[in-house]
Amino acid sequence: MEVREKKTVKLPMDDANIIELYFKRDEKAIEETDFKYRKYLFSVAYNLLHEKLDCDECLNDTYLAAWNAMPPSRPNVLKAFLTVITRKIAIKRYHTKHIQRVIPSEMTVSLSELEDFVSGDEDVGSDFDADRLGRVISDFVRSLSERRQFIFLSRYYVSDTIDTIAKNLSLSRSMINKELAAIRTALKEKLESEGYSV
Repeated sequence: MEVREKKTVKLPMDDANIIELYFKRDEKAIEETDFKYRKYLFSVAYNLLHEKLDCDECLNDTYLAAWNAMPPSRPNVLKAFLTVITRKIAIKRYHTKHIQRVIPSEMTVSLSELEDFVSGDEDVGSDFDADRLGRVISDFVRSLSERRQFIFLSRYYVSDTIDTIAKNLSLSRSMINKELAAIRTALKEKLESEGYSV
């Protein structure tokens, strides 16, 4: 009788343990972060940049930024912490490259859906309180159901495609489009109630 060797499958490390590795200044923290979150963080960067090399560089920059931030920062949710870093780096890279040439990006598409909420007038800047608007939108997102929060953040923060959101929620593409339309309508009403002309 032949004895088969058992294959060991590496499981992702718990976030709290990964964070402890950062605090111990153990380089294994980056290896574990990459193992657990690479695919997700790559998709965040790819939704903005659509270029593999740029995305790989964004991930390297993300890991370096995480290494430099922990300590002293101790994130409550590591995935969200890394998402913010990756997104900021990818947006900066997007703007740098966008000056040079046009990049087809899901971010461009998703933000075009919100064009009605943003004025292009130059003189609006004096009347425009970005911090207040940010709080209004943040409060609005918190007031949404968990599913609608996921849809809003996936589309307008992570810049996921409609198909990706539909797949993640096991819903149809048309259902996601309906949800997004309802969210945009509710956001418009919220902004108008707060005195913003939309």
